[in-house]
Amino acid sequence: MAFNNSLTAVPVIDLSYRVFLVQVFVLVFLSINFFLIATFFMKHFFYTTMRYMLFAITLLSDSLFLLMTDTLLILSYFGFTIQVWLCVIIYIVLSLYTFVTPVTLTAMTLERYVAVCMPLRHGELCTTRCALHVILIIHSLSSIPCIVTLSIFFASVTRSLYTQGRVCSAEMFIFHSWQGHLRSAISQFYFLIMCIIIVFSYIKIMKAAKAASAENKKSTWKGLRTVVLHGFQLLLCLIQLWCPLIESAVLQINVMLFINVRYFNYIMFILAPRCLSPLIYGLRDETFFHALKYYALCGLYKNKPQV
Repeated sequence: MAFNNSLTAVPVIDLSYRVFLVQVFVLVFLSINFFLIATFFMKHFFYTTMRYMLFAITLLSDSLFLLMTDTLLILSYFGFTIQVWLCVIIYIVLSLYTFVTPVTLTAMTLERYVAVCMPLRHGELCTTRCALHVILIIHSLSSIPCIVTLSIFFASVTRSLYTQGRVCSAEMFIFHSWQGHLRSAISQFYFLIMCIIIVFSYIKIMKAAKAASAENKKSTWKGLRTVVLHGFQLLLCLIQLWCPLIESAVLQINVMLFINVRYFNYIMFILAPRCLSPLIYGLRDETFFHALKYYALCGLYKNKPQV
């Protein structure tokens, strides 16, 4: 799961530079995300428009996820232990937000599909109220894997375990081999459904782009490119769900190889996809970009965002 990708404690001389590099990446990403979130709340238009509301959810989700996984990385690196009850709380948050980002990206793809292929119904289907319902559905769907895992965990352990000190990781919640298979099956099911939605939206928008008139082609192709970027970002997020299986297999071969693979997975499938959100909406979206530029330059940018 999410914090499955925290590094196992090994001698300082081996991994200190890697941990330091992660701190730099996380600090940069969090700084950018916090500035984007601040810009989002500056304008009424942003927090009453579905696509920007979903964008803000990804930013908040990614920021919380990065902050907590980085904290666990540091704790694991120095071998600190925490009581199991606290680890359960951390697991709930991280397990939830492991899925919130890819599910939200899928919802954003559907919003682009409606905007391009059903423009007359876009205003009706993508209201602020509908956006709030979608956000609730996103969190409900994302909580299912966590509920399944913890239900089995609570039924398998005694009360005394909750006060014991452990290095917090997802592996401590797996007591039976079939639990790993069940977790894998749930992840693969999510993977399949999200891929189907992305491909469906891409094909429909592609057809709309070919049939669009000259004045509509630009916005249609822009929507298509957005779906492609969402698809790539979603692919990286979904590969993350497969990482525990890969790491478990590698661990049987060689410990150092396992550490190297886990570090690569953390950089490639945890950090990388979460730095793409600012690119897709923060920089490519003209309205948000002008607002971002205006506030970044402390109001000196001559074109104040009119939203």
